[in-house]
Amino acid sequence: MTSEGQQEVPQEIQLHEQIDATRKLAMAGMDIPWLVQQWVDRSPDKPFFIWESFTNSANSEANTWSYARLQNDSHAVATALAKQGVKAGDFIIIHLDNSPEFIISWFACAALGAIAVSTNTRSVARDLSYFAEHVNAVGAITQPAFAELVASSCSQLEFICVTDNNAGEPAKPPERVNHLPFQKLLDTPIALPTRPTQPLDDLSVQFTSGTTSRPKAVLWTHANALWGGKIGAAHMRLQADDITLVFLPLFHTNAQSYSMLSTLWSGGTMVLQPKYSASRFWDTSLKHKITWCSMIPFAFKALASKPIPAHHYRFWGVGAHIPKIDQLFKLKTIGWWGMTETITHGTITDLDHPGASGNMGRAAPEYEIQIRDPQGALVNPGEKGKLFIHGVRGVTLFKEYFGSPEANSASFDKDGWFDTGDIVRVDANGDLFFADRDKDMLKVGAENVAASEIESVIMQTGLVNECAVVAQKHFMLDEVPVVFIIPNPGAPDDIKRKIIDHCKTNLADFKVVTDVYLVEELPRSTLEKIAKNELRARLPAITAKD
Repeated sequence: MTSEGQQEVPQEIQLHEQIDATRKLAMAGMDIPWLVQQWVDRSPDKPFFIWESFTNSANSEANTWSYARLQNDSHAVATALAKQGVKAGDFIIIHLDNSPEFIISWFACAALGAIAVSTNTRSVARDLSYFAEHVNAVGAITQPAFAELVASSCSQLEFICVTDNNAGEPAKPPERVNHLPFQKLLDTPIALPTRPTQPLDDLSVQFTSGTTSRPKAVLWTHANALWGGKIGAAHMRLQADDITLVFLPLFHTNAQSYSMLSTLWSGGTMVLQPKYSASRFWDTSLKHKITWCSMIPFAFKALASKPIPAHHYRFWGVGAHIPKIDQLFKLKTIGWWGMTETITHGTITDLDHPGASGNMGRAAPEYEIQIRDPQGALVNPGEKGKLFIHGVRGVTLFKEYFGSPEANSASFDKDGWFDTGDIVRVDANGDLFFADRDKDMLKVGAENVAASEIESVIMQTGLVNECAVVAQKHFMLDEVPVVFIIPNPGAPDDIKRKIIDHCKTNLADFKVVTDVYLVEELPRSTLEKIAKNELRARLPAITAKD
C-alpha cells in the first residue's frame, strides 16, 4: 500500500536497491591500499610477484617483490608523483609492457588516489592522443621504446617518466625526450599524503573497443578492483600457496583482474613474464611450481605439439571447458566469460562439475543474467539470445564509460541491465555457449576490435566510396580483419597497398587489415544494412598450411 499521491515502487526495483546497498556495504572500509596492508601485516616477506625477464639474471632475490617491497616501492613512486603535483583524481597514463614498473606504478596511483590509465602498448599516435585527451591526463609513465611516441602524441602532459629498460631489456630513453627517470621516483623518501579509505573512489581506466569509432574509457572504482580480486579468487578456489604465471598483458582485464587482483586477494604469488613464450613456458612453470594460469587459445595451441612434462598445474582458465585440453595436459580447464565492464567472470564453470564440452559456464552466483530474444523475451533451452547482466555499478559492474554519457545510456536498459553485445546459446541442461557478437566486433588473438573503427580510418583515405570490415577465421589468432571496398572513380592501381599502409599508420597492428577485396557492390539485408555474414562466408579460413 502507498499513501495518497505516491506511486508504488515495483518489487524488482526494491530488490535491486536492497542488493545494491548490501554490495556497497560489503566493501566499506576497504580499498586497494588497505588490501596490500593486510598482507604486509601478516606476511611481509611473502613474494607477491617474481619477475621472469627474458634477460633474467641469476640473482633471483633482486627479481622478487615481497608484499612489503611492493608497498615500499609503490609508496615511494606515489610520493614522487605527489611532488610533481599529482593529486587524488588526476589521471596518469601507464604505457608499459609487462614489467615490475607497471605493477609498481599501478599500485602507486592507487595509494595516491590518482587514476591509473593502462593503455595498450600496440597503440599508435592517434590512439594515444585520444586516450590522453579524453581523460585529460596530467602525466605518463612509459619505457624507452615508447617515450618519443608518448611525448609527441600527448602534448598536454605535465611530465613523462621513463624506465631504464624495455620489459627487462636495458635501454636508454631518447635524449630529446624531457623526462623523469623512473629510478629517481623509486629513490624518493616516502612521505605519502594521507588519503581516507573510500572504496567508491575512482581507481583505474582501461580503454575498450566498442561499436563506435573510438574506444570507450571503462572506469573502475577501488570497490570494483576488490570485487574482481575477491570473486576471482573464490571462483578459482585460490589459496595463499597458489602461484600463477602471468604473460597476458597487464593493461587488459584478464591479467589485471583475473590474475593480479585475484592473487592479491588470496595472498598468493604471481610469476610475471614480458609476454608469452612457448619455449620458456614449461621451464618457468616447473621452476616456480606454477599451480594455475589464465590462457588463450593461441598459447595452448602452441604448446600442444611440444613434449608435456609432469607439472604442478591444477587448472587453466581458457574461456571454455575443453575436455581434450584436460586430457592432453593432465589438468582441468575452467570455462569463463567476462568483460572489462564486468570486472571478473560473469559466467563460470565449476571445477568439480564442469558441464558439457565447450561451455562457458553458468551465471556466476554473484550476478544475475538474462538471455533475451530480439523481442526482449527470455529464450528457452536450445535457443540463442543476447546476454544481459545485472549488477551494482561501481562495485560488481564498472562505474561508467568516463566522459561518454551517450554510451552509458545506450548500454543499460531502464531497469539497469547491461547489454553485453554477446550472443549465447543455452543447451537443454542450462550450460551456456558463446555463439556470436551482436555488436560488430572481431576477436584478434586476445584483442577485441571494433570493425567501425577500422572502417572509419579507411574512409579517411578518400579512396573509397564504401567499405565493410569483417573477420576471417585464423588458425592461431581466431580472427583477422579484412575489408571489402567499393573504390571511388579514378582510384589508383595500388589502392590495396595504400589502404594497408594508411591502416598501419593510424591503427594498432592487430587492427590493420590483412587483405583488401575490391567489389562493385556490397550485399544488403532487408534493412539495407551491409550483410556482413555474406561477406564472411566468402572468406576461407586461414589454416596452418596457408
